[in-house]
Amino acid sequence: MSTSSQPSHALSWQEALNTAPSTPSTTSLMGVDAIIPPAQPSSSERATLLDVESVAGQYGSSSISGQRVRKPSKLAKRIKYYVPSTAWIPNYSMSLLGGDFLAGLTVACMLIPQSVSYATSLAHLSPVTGLFSASIPGIIYALLGTSRQLNVAPEAALSLLIGQVVADVLRDAEGNPEVVALEVATITTLQAGIISFMLGFVRLGFMDVVLSRALLQGFVTAVAVVIMIEQLIPMFGLTALAKELDPEGSVQKAGFLIEYALTHMHRPTAIVSFSALGALVVLRMIKARYKQYWFIYRLPEVLIVVLVSTYLSAKYHWDEDGLSILGPVSIKTSGSFIKLPFSSDNLPYLHRTTSTAILISVMGFLDSIVAAKQNGARFGHSISPNRELVALGAANIGASFVPGTLPAYGSITRSRMNGDCGGRTQMASLISSAFILLTTFFLLPWLYYLPRCVLAAIICLVVFSLLAEAPHGVIYYLQMEAWVDLSLMFLTFFLSVVWHLETGVVVSLVISLLLVVHRSSKPRMTILGRIPGTDQWKAINENPDAQEDTCGALIVRIKENLDFANTAQLKERLRRLELYGIERSHPSEEPRRQQATALVFHMADVDSIDASAAQIFHELIEEYRARGVGLYVTHLHQGPRQMFAKAGIIKLLGLDAFQPTVADAMAIVEVSR
Repeated sequence: MSTSSQPSHALSWQEALNTAPSTPSTTSLMGVDAIIPPAQPSSSERATLLDVESVAGQYGSSSISGQRVRKPSKLAKRIKYYVPSTAWIPNYSMSLLGGDFLAGLTVACMLIPQSVSYATSLAHLSPVTGLFSASIPGIIYALLGTSRQLNVAPEAALSLLIGQVVADVLRDAEGNPEVVALEVATITTLQAGIISFMLGFVRLGFMDVVLSRALLQGFVTAVAVVIMIEQLIPMFGLTALAKELDPEGSVQKAGFLIEYALTHMHRPTAIVSFSALGALVVLRMIKARYKQYWFIYRLPEVLIVVLVSTYLSAKYHWDEDGLSILGPVSIKTSGSFIKLPFSSDNLPYLHRTTSTAILISVMGFLDSIVAAKQNGARFGHSISPNRELVALGAANIGASFVPGTLPAYGSITRSRMNGDCGGRTQMASLISSAFILLTTFFLLPWLYYLPRCVLAAIICLVVFSLLAEAPHGVIYYLQMEAWVDLSLMFLTFFLSVVWHLETGVVVSLVISLLLVVHRSSKPRMTILGRIPGTDQWKAINENPDAQEDTCGALIVRIKENLDFANTAQLKERLRRLELYGIERSHPSEEPRRQQATALVFHMADVDSIDASAAQIFHELIEEYRARGVGLYVTHLHQGPRQMFAKAGIIKLLGLDAFQPTVADAMAIVEVSR
């Protein structure tokens, strides 16, 4: 017995079972003192010991003295699985509190001005709606989410989508514009939450691997350009003129800026706006240059600019010079803090906001799952996409009970900062939400003199981060010669900017899904040839020594499971292999091969066949039999064999057509010639 294992076993028996009849003796093994029990435990005692030690290890305890620990029930395990907070909160270590507190405070300092900016400048709502959106969803996600660092709050792109649907509804809506805007935002957030929740409930979390990364990159770049155009209007002090002329769409707004920015701008507003933007850029460059110093890296540059500009605005009365300031902000967004989202006031806007809600739920989830998986790989914990969808959906459903809240999803930037600042559990999100709520109820009046143009400058800083990713994506696709991905990226960007964000994403989504279906609809097959002097059959495109049968027999290996999607083109794929081989050719070319007299299917890689595939296979066999082609199936697994039997294929071909190996099938083919 090794010196390392002996003491640990002895101590476990002594402490956990407490069955030693006498004082154990001490001996020395390789110079290490070990406590040796007087007797080995019985088999029942060993079983009890394993239960004790497994539970002790699960909860971080090295030993459990004098107690019999019960295994957690199945229900308790399910609760801990579906509600992760019930597992980590009771066992939370105070040693993590310092890092979580610092991370939560840092993220809150960035989120407070950002969420106010998103609500006022992008979503056209009250500032307090952004603050509630940055706090309430984060609390709910912290209880249900599987990521330990993901921060859930409003995003620039999603807030812009809310702003666009609010603007569309307000063009022909009657009543108080502020009330209508709150109702539109509420019903959109509720629908986005329900859609996300249902997608997770029916286990569609694989969406992140189906939708193209090029699509997401083109959308993000388009959002950055649209946001920049939107925010340059208040930064030049042209908000009143824009309301009067009412340019629609990003192209018209860009033309509006070109025509009026230099001739009609409000000079004090422009000076404050671009000074604030310059200060933000300089502070961020300093942080990047000296990031090895933690006290510099963690400086909340956005909060610093907000506080300084608010102080200067109050001291020098910038509002008297024509600058628009935040002014008084009511804590309540409606008649009460809580209101049922499915109220009669919100329902009239249900149909007009559904498409936007679908887009928000899909794009929000993609951004969230990328951020969650990055941090999961970095800090060594697993992520469940389906449970992430449920958690994000529940967070938005819960937030929609506060009128006017914006959709909240995960952010790559905030989540990375959360981890960099020491956040190791969702306690950081709870702390961040607590700080934001404290600001909402007690500190918001201090921002009375905050210039609104500074909020636009803050959003422009976010635009720089979004645009910074585009050149890397373009260069990568050029290096990889991925012309389809590059085209999809530019198509998404062009349609989103010129027409509408929804138009660009919907068209690109359809194209992306069609590409996936197109690629998956072609069953992977190859032609096998014999290795000379053996009974081994290998793919002729992978083994130069493999020689194809020259007597008219075609041996095809199907290299994936068969379903309704890929079996639909099975007949065409077999015809091309039969007439042209494995080399690529155009259908207009003359056939290079003679039609096969025998066809052998190697199906070792086929583990499952669905009913539609079996039906198509039956029709295919009937056509080949009508041509007089001999058909054989080898290496067939039990599951596909049962499906063939139910579909009548075994009865149609006969038992002799099903052989264990290709060699056995070819022996029958050679005899029948």
